[in-house]
Amino acid sequence: MQIKDYMKKNVVSIRTTTTIGEAAAMIVEKHVGILPVADEQGKPIGVVYLNDLLTLEMPDFISLVADFDFVHDFGAVETTRPEPELLARSVTSIMQPVMTIEEESGLLRAYATMLQNKIQDLPVTTSSGSLVGIVSLVDIGAAILSLWSKR
Repeated sequence: MQIKDYMKKNVVSIRTTTTIGEAAAMIVEKHVGILPVADEQGKPIGVVYLNDLLTLEMPDFISLVADFDFVHDFGAVETTRPEPELLARSVTSIMQPVMTIEEESGLLRAYATMLQNKIQDLPVTTSSGSLVGIVSLVDIGAAILSLWSKR
């Protein structure tokens, strides 16, 4: 079972010139949780996850406390938005290093890669490195579990 048979082939990617605000709008419009950042040849050079954008909205104190159960409601903090200057920055300021998998790889290899790196979505490339798809943990899990009933 190869990744290419289970990946999403309609890939939404962005360039290094995309702003943080544009990336946020793309995630809303396309309803995706990952935006690979690709170069002019279509090869992924980084990735912006939904979490990278949502973290911009979280209050700074969250990273300072081990337990925030005492906060029942974030109140006025929930109505704040990132400053326009931040939204105008290039996505390169928040993008993560990209982890990819080749389309010929097996499902369990992709699953192991995702577990090790604690990610939910994985860009899929050709053997030459061009972006051709995205595979999610749900795609992999559903493919593996579908075989259980065929025994």
